[in-house]
Amino acid sequence: MTSKISIFAIIGSASKNSSSEKLVEIIANSTEDIFNVTIFNDLKSLPHFDPEITYENPPKEIVNFRTKIAKADGIIICTPEYVFSIPSGLKNAIEWCVATTVFSNKIIGLITASASGQKGHEELKLIMKTVMAKFNDKTTLLIQGIKGKINEQGQLIDEKTKNEFSVFISEYKNLVLNSI
Repeated sequence: MTSKISIFAIIGSASKNSSSEKLVEIIANSTEDIFNVTIFNDLKSLPHFDPEITYENPPKEIVNFRTKIAKADGIIICTPEYVFSIPSGLKNAIEWCVATTVFSNKIIGLITASASGQKGHEELKLIMKTVMAKFNDKTTLLIQGIKGKINEQGQLIDEKTKNEFSVFISEYKNLVLNSI
C-alpha cells in the first residue's frame, strides 16, 4: 500500500476534550500505519440546516464539510447521547448531507459513548442506514457508562471495553480495506 487510507472522523459532542474525541484519538493512534484520520470536532461551526438552500448556494462551511465526507475513504462518527437522542449538532450536520449522496455506500464506523446511549445509538444506525452508509453490526459500538471507562489521559481503563473497542477497530479496518 503506497498511501494511507483517508478517514474522516466526526465528533458528535459539543464539549472540548470529550470522551468521543478521546476515543477517536485512540483509533487514529492505533491505526496510523494505514489510516490518515482527520478529526472534525466543531459541529457548532456549521449553520442551522436550511432546506431552501441545501441544493443551491449552500454555505461554504457546508460545502467544505460535504467535500471532506465525499473525499474520505471511510467515515467514523463517535458521539454521546443527549436526552435519548443524537446531539442536535450532529443531526444538523447529517441533515445538510441528506440532499446529496455523500454518505451513499460510504464505509462508516459508528460509536456511541454515553451514560446509557442505547436510544441514541439505535437512532444513529437508523439515520445512517437511511442515507445508505455502509456498515455492519461489528462496525458499530455502544459504550455505556463511558465516564467510568476512560481516564483523563484518554486511555480506556475497563478491560471489557478495551476488548470490544479493539474488535471494533479491527472490523472497521477490514470493512474499509475490503471495500477499496
